[in-house]
Amino acid sequence: MKKSFLFALSWCCLLSILSAQVRTEFLLEKGWKFARTDNPQSYSPGFNDSKWQSVVVPHDWAIYGPFSSKNDMQKVAITQDGQKEAMEHAGRTGGLPFVGVGWYRINFKVPEFTKGKKAAILFDGAMSNPEVFLNGKKVGHWAYGYNSFYLDITPYLNEAGNNLLAVRLENKEESSRWYPGAGLYRNVHVIITDDAHIPVWGTQLTTPKITSDFAKINLKTKVVRPADTKAENFRLVTDIKDVDNRIVATNETNLSKYDGDLFEQNIIVPQPKLWDIETPYLYKAVSKLYEGSTLKDEYTTTFGIRSIEIIPDKGFFLNGKKIKFRGVCMHHDLGPLGAATNEAALRHQVSMLKEMGSNAIRTSHNMPSPELIKVCDEMGMMVMAESFDEWKAPKCKNGYNLLFDEWAEKDLVNLVHHYRNNPSVVMWSIGNEVPQQGVAGGAKMARFLQDICHREDPTRPVTQGMNKPKADIGNNFAAIMDIAGINYHTGIYPEAYEKLPQQLILGCETASTVSSRGVYKFPVEPKIMQKYDDHQSSSYDVEYCDWSNLPEDDYIQHDDRSYCIGEFVWTGFDYLGEPTPYYEDWPNHSSLFGIIDLASLPKDRYYLYRSHWNPTKETLHILPHWNWKGREGEVTPVFVYTNYPSAELFINGKSQGKRTKDLSVTIDNSNDDASMKELKRQKRYRLMWMDTKYEPGTVKVVAYDKDGKAVAEKEIRTAGAPHHIELTADRTLLTADGKDLSYITVKVVDKDGNLCPDVNQLVKFKVSGAGIYRAGANGDPISMDLFHLPQMTLFNGMLTAIVQTKDKAGNITLEASAKGLKTGVITLQSK
Repeated sequence: MKKSFLFALSWCCLLSILSAQVRTEFLLEKGWKFARTDNPQSYSPGFNDSKWQSVVVPHDWAIYGPFSSKNDMQKVAITQDGQKEAMEHAGRTGGLPFVGVGWYRINFKVPEFTKGKKAAILFDGAMSNPEVFLNGKKVGHWAYGYNSFYLDITPYLNEAGNNLLAVRLENKEESSRWYPGAGLYRNVHVIITDDAHIPVWGTQLTTPKITSDFAKINLKTKVVRPADTKAENFRLVTDIKDVDNRIVATNETNLSKYDGDLFEQNIIVPQPKLWDIETPYLYKAVSKLYEGSTLKDEYTTTFGIRSIEIIPDKGFFLNGKKIKFRGVCMHHDLGPLGAATNEAALRHQVSMLKEMGSNAIRTSHNMPSPELIKVCDEMGMMVMAESFDEWKAPKCKNGYNLLFDEWAEKDLVNLVHHYRNNPSVVMWSIGNEVPQQGVAGGAKMARFLQDICHREDPTRPVTQGMNKPKADIGNNFAAIMDIAGINYHTGIYPEAYEKLPQQLILGCETASTVSSRGVYKFPVEPKIMQKYDDHQSSSYDVEYCDWSNLPEDDYIQHDDRSYCIGEFVWTGFDYLGEPTPYYEDWPNHSSLFGIIDLASLPKDRYYLYRSHWNPTKETLHILPHWNWKGREGEVTPVFVYTNYPSAELFINGKSQGKRTKDLSVTIDNSNDDASMKELKRQKRYRLMWMDTKYEPGTVKVVAYDKDGKAVAEKEIRTAGAPHHIELTADRTLLTADGKDLSYITVKVVDKDGNLCPDVNQLVKFKVSGAGIYRAGANGDPISMDLFHLPQMTLFNGMLTAIVQTKDKAGNITLEASAKGLKTGVITLQSK
């Protein structure tokens, strides 16, 4: 039976500031006061906060450190990782001081709020357990720190004069398995409307019919109106606008007493332009609510026209085209910026992932920020929006298990309502590796959550990450899901396909390969949970976890099995916390799973994925570096990651032979221990010279196309003495909004510009002009350097400095200096 989810969806701009005076929205960003104390009078208007810290929201109080092994020290057994006995996990949640209470206070005025108006406050996320007070009175509370929520503040807001908003937040110990962040880490909105209005997330837009000639849009719009008004007096006029703000379709609908305060409009858009991952075209539905001839509200829903289908035995289809998910899992922290959301940082991440060939993100294991979804909508990145890491059974003592009974449905409804109009969101995930997989009644709990998603959004499929495949298959836990999402366990795919009714398998979480950028270990051989004295993992990309595998073990599944619809790699970027396999080895406090490191610098693995996922773009990457003093004459394997089928390697002009990707390797003939040990599957996807010996000089690779023609070449050289600092910005033209960022790669090179990969000294930074030094990182999972200080220790010759604009335009100059090196200087423009 064909199961289809055919529709086009949208993202809501969160009630963006409109020209009509009937609706006003603004962010509470500057002017906040913050304290890490728990004075019970902090909510009071008369409380003296003059000695509190002044901060700008979004704000993460814990990212400024300092690091300590005592910050949320957890002595537990991580059962999902196979641990049988409790051990100390010093860096499990990043070693940063997020546990405890923090208070925020801000004074603001709302001249638009007059008699008869309505007011709401919307929190995009607050970590965690936020209690909200306005003018000395408690407005409300939410429990889950990752979710967005809104409260009616109409009874508490002063019509004239000052208003005091106070928010108490509390992060409990042992409440997370990774760094959760702390504070008002996402935006806070104040929304003023008329008495009759469209509420927060009040629209639901789908396109049930799409052809080349037209698209049929179905728009449902909720209305909140005073009890003494008549439904028949209200009408809704909706204009559909293209990217040039031209009206392409219009509909006017009257409300009746039988409609339950829900407008339903069907609108035809001629010659629609579709949203897809190559051309993410966006429209706007601008809805004006009238009572009689009086305009009461104006609400904009930004959306994309597109269809998705899941077809058994065939796969996932976007706009009728079969697509395999080339996805990555992403935690929500932004490396050195912490959990504090920033659109420029998210755009930077998504740009790197798109360049690699990725087409999807799984928001593991929690609700995403609105900024991430906005960026994915605009840039053409599909999203699996995930909700929970726990249900009723605990993974952490103070985790979501304490909230599930009271909050699960409310949290899931908010997630779906928030993002059900977004074209980038193509599926919902209701959980990750929950212990209920193997427990009686677990399937019913999964159905309960999936039913909520279907009820609130019947257009998208639902999945979850399952890591106990035998139990999942045996007790129907996996059978009831729209899509069976399996974490790791690629060997069970055929059995799952035979026994499960969906006839499709999704690699919901894959790989968990570990590596440290610029670190190489010898001899080069596959290793499981390998630990070294330097607390790093090898960037030869042959080391992984005892529950996981190497990248090619996933590639081969999704290349060769038609019912495998793609994967979400753990992880796209390194993140704070979970320093596997160094669970108890302080100072490890960040992951090694990332394809890109914590400093946004690509690891070698980035080019392996790009060569496979983005085959039309030339990739020719050589590893390792070629500075191995003391290894002269020793075997030092060379790998080449390339989209070309063949290449020849030269060391100091002498050919080391030609290698060609071995397409005779299949799933079946490479699934034994001997094949794994000799890296047989890797020979299908990477080129490897396992017997080359190190001698200083030049390594050159010449790539050949399928006809044997030499089409590209690349060289790396043994670097000489460190000479100067080289600075390269990802963007040199910025916006003077006080939020925009430039990521500047800092390299130490010799006089000829060759990277010096063994330099690990301190670099100091100075920023002048219309910008500030925002943060820095080096990608070293054991670095204790504080991110916000204008200095950072190099890791294998490189690091990243992040510069942020001010509110004024002008040039921004960054200087980077280090002892014995020529200073690096770069100038940016802020407009």
